[in-house]
Amino acid sequence: MNIIVSNMARVLLIDDDIELTGLLREYLVRDGFEVAAVHDGESGIRAALSGGHDIVVLDVMLPRLNGIETLRRIREQSRVPVLMLTARGDDVDRIVGLELGADDYVPKPCTPRELVARVRAILRRTQVPDRSDAGALSLTVGPLTLLPRSRTAELGGSPLALTSAEFNLLEVLLRNAGRVVSRAQLSEQGLFRPLARFDRSIDVHLSSIRQKLGPRADGSPWIRTLRGLGYQFVRE
Repeated sequence: MNIIVSNMARVLLIDDDIELTGLLREYLVRDGFEVAAVHDGESGIRAALSGGHDIVVLDVMLPRLNGIETLRRIREQSRVPVLMLTARGDDVDRIVGLELGADDYVPKPCTPRELVARVRAILRRTQVPDRSDAGALSLTVGPLTLLPRSRTAELGGSPLALTSAEFNLLEVLLRNAGRVVSRAQLSEQGLFRPLARFDRSIDVHLSSIRQKLGPRADGSPWIRTLRGLGYQFVRE
């Protein structure tokens, strides 16, 4: 799979810390990104919904309209990738953000280099891969079909709404249907980053996927958890 992130990807920063925003903007621009910044949730929503950005970097701790509510309103109308900035150690905000459709999170304080790496990882997994093999046209297991080229999914013939992270994780599981996939493999192949210690993002994403898929005919889940080993998408 060859995926190249455009050096002119457009980043929207939503953070009320003007000094930090300036530092991040300078670093991102130097790294080849186009960057716009706003400093409150309402302005962030308008900018995110304008269609003029490839990814949004959103701080949870915003005045008046906080980052969680800002994300909720963005997700009502847009699937633009969102990277959350959360307080270090605040698992509640991270889990809620992921459940609402955030693609990933970075705990603050973070280095500009770490932020850029995470932005690039999200952009790599949201861009359509260049696949020439016919088998990549669709992946079907039971009632579920993924179309990697268009990054769309169908369940029983009806559209299935997935975030970029959910799509990638589900694609990894379907390509290995019937086999166990470790958490480390899911993180590296689905989130494009090494598995971090105490990182619960995969669990939250898979919980959301399970809810969207619903149960199998016998009431069991499509995605099995094998404690200490990983996850398995069940073949019919």
